[in-house]
Amino acid sequence: MLTLVLVVIFAALVFEFINGFHDTANSIATVVATKVLSPGQAVMLAAGMNLIGALTGTAVAKTIASGLVDTNVVEVTSQVILCALLGGIAWNLITWWKGLPSSSSHALIGGLCGAALAAAHNDWGALIWSETVGDWTKNKGVLWKVVLPMISSPIAGFLLGIAVMLLLWALISVMSRAGGVLARMARPRWVNTFFGKAQILSAAYMGYAHGHNDAQKTMGIIALTLFGAEASGALDDLPGWLAFLHPGNSEQDIALWIIITCAIVMALGTASGGWKIIKTLGHKMVKLHPINGFAAETSSATILTVAAHFGMPVSTTHSISTAIMGVGFAKNPRALKFSVVERIIWAWILTIPAAGGIAYGLLRLLEALGWA
Repeated sequence: MLTLVLVVIFAALVFEFINGFHDTANSIATVVATKVLSPGQAVMLAAGMNLIGALTGTAVAKTIASGLVDTNVVEVTSQVILCALLGGIAWNLITWWKGLPSSSSHALIGGLCGAALAAAHNDWGALIWSETVGDWTKNKGVLWKVVLPMISSPIAGFLLGIAVMLLLWALISVMSRAGGVLARMARPRWVNTFFGKAQILSAAYMGYAHGHNDAQKTMGIIALTLFGAEASGALDDLPGWLAFLHPGNSEQDIALWIIITCAIVMALGTASGGWKIIKTLGHKMVKLHPINGFAAETSSATILTVAAHFGMPVSTTHSISTAIMGVGFAKNPRALKFSVVERIIWAWILTIPAAGGIAYGLLRLLEALGWA
């Protein structure tokens, strides 16, 4: 059993690494597309900020560890979590190969829901309407922590992208009418120069927000794994050098070693980059200038940071993609390439059921082989 627990932790860190290079492309696409930073510079900036962001909160980790699957209904074994991770990893690799900016967050959540449903023997009612999963008043479970932000965060990203872009244009318009130095600063050359520098700050903010929200999801998975292993007795005879694996009193106790390990692994994954997705987001969807990139990154990072504060595992992919769409729409509704947007939206729609289906099938296979 201990070997299986270690395998699950390893799979979780593999997922975190893949999340790093998969979703980093989403977080730095705009700063690369506007040529403010080279791909190498952008990746290093994102890796450093991911590390800082991952070390500064655990609200999302606690949601994943104890707010999605009701352990009174489903026995969350190491096999269940392993299948959930493999479902998320498989879908991430498929969409990365196709260059589609799908959500690692929703791939993980989809895998967890699919594996939990298989473990509950298709008891949809018990899984959806159980105390921790269906009770909106407790702000817990799939409805509050997944469904609501899944619908609201793309809308918020789109609208905030439009709002920030219009606000910046209004400010530039006021400056141009003021005359003197302000009017000169409102000229296109000065605007591009200023926002070229400002976009470095917004890209850093985006990298921080990505780490702050996304890295915590794997922290929660590892905490959930260790708590389940402790409850089953798998950690009773740990050798001294593995004593750190003992969890706290509940799934919500996220050990410091889990936080640091996940932060470092995500930063390493980030450093490996993901150029196919950068090409889709930064070049194919709409042409971006530094002011557009600044607006999109600031809008998306704000949504991610606020969501992380409330423990909502919001998708970096959804927030930055829709922020770029909003900025592009504000710039010129006809400038958006809707064929690319359509491909992205289909990837979003398919992510949870696809990852969930893979995880469901894997757990059923383990049960048929007598391994679960």
